[in-house]
Amino acid sequence: MRKIDIFDTTLRDGEQTAGVNLNAHEKLEIARQLERLGVDVIEAGFPAASPGDLAAVKQIAEEIKNSTVTGLARSTQKDIDAAWEALKDSAEPRLHVFLATSPIHMTYKLKKTPDEVIETAVRSVKYAKQKFPVVQWSAEDACRSDLPFLAKIIEQVIEAGASVINLPDTVGYRSPAEYGQLFQYVREHVPNIHRAKLSAHCHDDLGMAVANSMAAIENGADQIECAINGLGERAGNASLEEIAVALAIRSSFYQAESRLELKEISRTSSLVSRLTGISVPPNKAVVGKNAFAHESGIHQDGVLKEKSTYEIITPELVGVSSNSLVLGKHSGRHAFRSHIQKLGFEPGEEQLNTLFKEFKDLADRKKELTEEDILALLLEHKIQPPVPMYQLGDLQVNYGTNNIPTATITLKAPDGTEIQEAGTGSGSVEAIYNTLDKMLPLPVHLKDYRIQSVGSGRDALAQVYVLLEYEDQEINGSGTAQDVLQASAKAYVHALNKTIMNVQKDELVNVSL
Repeated sequence: MRKIDIFDTTLRDGEQTAGVNLNAHEKLEIARQLERLGVDVIEAGFPAASPGDLAAVKQIAEEIKNSTVTGLARSTQKDIDAAWEALKDSAEPRLHVFLATSPIHMTYKLKKTPDEVIETAVRSVKYAKQKFPVVQWSAEDACRSDLPFLAKIIEQVIEAGASVINLPDTVGYRSPAEYGQLFQYVREHVPNIHRAKLSAHCHDDLGMAVANSMAAIENGADQIECAINGLGERAGNASLEEIAVALAIRSSFYQAESRLELKEISRTSSLVSRLTGISVPPNKAVVGKNAFAHESGIHQDGVLKEKSTYEIITPELVGVSSNSLVLGKHSGRHAFRSHIQKLGFEPGEEQLNTLFKEFKDLADRKKELTEEDILALLLEHKIQPPVPMYQLGDLQVNYGTNNIPTATITLKAPDGTEIQEAGTGSGSVEAIYNTLDKMLPLPVHLKDYRIQSVGSGRDALAQVYVLLEYEDQEINGSGTAQDVLQASAKAYVHALNKTIMNVQKDELVNVSL
């Protein structure tokens, strides 16, 4: 079996999804989970974009040991130096440097001749190789490039020191057959291609990112770049979870496999969805809530008799557990600690005390706690900022069909003082948000509000996502509680805290491969 490296770009290309803005704390939580998933390469960000991005990549690079951490750089000395500063203390410093190679990009964006582009690419790879033991070079918009020119520049960057060559379908343009032929062409027309791994990076503009990625594997790609839940620019990237399971289920066809721990897929998807505020569609392959549901009577009858009649993937393969009781109000502290450690959460003593108290309070109200409930409780803590910020205290909402909804809120400020305010609105949620706006100094605008349940039943937890806009930046936030209004308030406070943390950050620079 050929080993396929999984290169995850959730924290770089995935974060460029419209409405997604992750802080350093959230990025680190996702990186830790990607390491547990067994991802080979984690693209942690674009260090030259801002001091904040550089610091986040550096923190991830210093902590993650079982996955390689890389960062993106343009073909400039400044970008490469920033990446080295962020990655030099990682277990295996690795750079991902790119340059556009299509006529349309060279003419209108780079304003360079083909020879100038080759010279720039070679110079940047040679400079990067002086610092990084592994240099990956990407031909941006490879799929619309002139093939002889593409072969020529690839040959020269390999001579300059690149050991991984990425051929991205930057605008999601190719069909699987065409994309496979591109890899065949490069393998046949680049004399020194045996000295480098070939990598695929596919966007989903025409809905073919996963199919194109699998076609690349069929035609010699040894690395696939993808993102959790298919996040990314525009229509997103190839979905990591779909590629991983396709390799596992159809390994005999592809004669290839990954080293991913598939049981971590569902948990990774949930974490990324929660922190980015991007919900997973119910019909999403592998991780959608309907992925293992059978509505048709014929299907149900077949599955009851033999699961393999309609299930090619078992829920257990990707870590989907049943809604059976996992812990209850009589569960002790040791059982609680043991269970959350199995979920990959290692709290300190003080944090464990807080979590256990909240678990007991929830168990008293909800009676039966499922795996989803426990994960929601843990994720609620994972999203909290690492430094003291505003915390929601008391919340009281007065509502009547003939009265104006009024919210009274108490917030604990970062300095420990308490702030109390009241406000009204046309509805209960608007009253809460109008009141919070009066309590905090930033003039934000609510762009999106969504609510969904965790599990089912009358006592299911509510999970609320909000998207705020502040000075052309979009900041997402989330909150979970048994009460919808409390969850709404927590989500808004979470987003406001993230906005405050981002106020001092430099303007972000987005770069798409």
